[in-house]
Amino acid sequence: MEKGLLIIMSGPSGVGKGTLRKLIMADKSLNLAYSVSMTTRKPREFERDGIDYFFVSQEQFDKAVENDELLEHVCFVNHSYGTPKAYVEKLQNEGKNVFLEIDVQGALKVLKNADGPHTLSFFVVPPSLDELRRRIKDRGTETDEVIDERVARASAEIKEDKAYDYIVLNDNIQTCADEIRTLILHTIRKGQKDKNQQKGIKVPSNLNVDLTEKD
Repeated sequence: MEKGLLIIMSGPSGVGKGTLRKLIMADKSLNLAYSVSMTTRKPREFERDGIDYFFVSQEQFDKAVENDELLEHVCFVNHSYGTPKAYVEKLQNEGKNVFLEIDVQGALKVLKNADGPHTLSFFVVPPSLDELRRRIKDRGTETDEVIDERVARASAEIKEDKAYDYIVLNDNIQTCADEIRTLILHTIRKGQKDKNQQKGIKVPSNLNVDLTEKD
């Protein structure tokens, strides 16, 4: 059985990763299996344990780190996040294309040790930091202080975009999902990514993100 791809989708908090993931996962032709991350944060109203995340205590998380059971782990806004290693490897060995929706810190750690030809990575960016702030605020789940922290972090994270295979603009959620799906399908049909493929390919090619907030 041919080994499946590890597909990494990352980007700043509030850029729309969760919605994109649901749209992309709905395409059964991609043979995707979602890599469920572990976290110590409380679930949001619409999130389900074992489906969106494995929600655990800090003690349980620390034990997983100690036993080297995580592919990566980070602390973000006072909560721990990690990717269960055995879960991902099992799915890939079953021929599934594993879809990993992950924060930027975690993605960079995975990419550092990933199997290059069998790893496909996407960095999703907003049209501007002002638009990102609006999206986070509209969720109604964070305080102004946390929103400020997330936007400041996003400004730094966007500078890491060249570590990914593709940088994809999300100014329309359906268009963005369709573009990512097309790129995944193209790679699946080839069996793996081109070994000499350059990093940081922009989608669309004239992509330019405004990294400054307006007063």
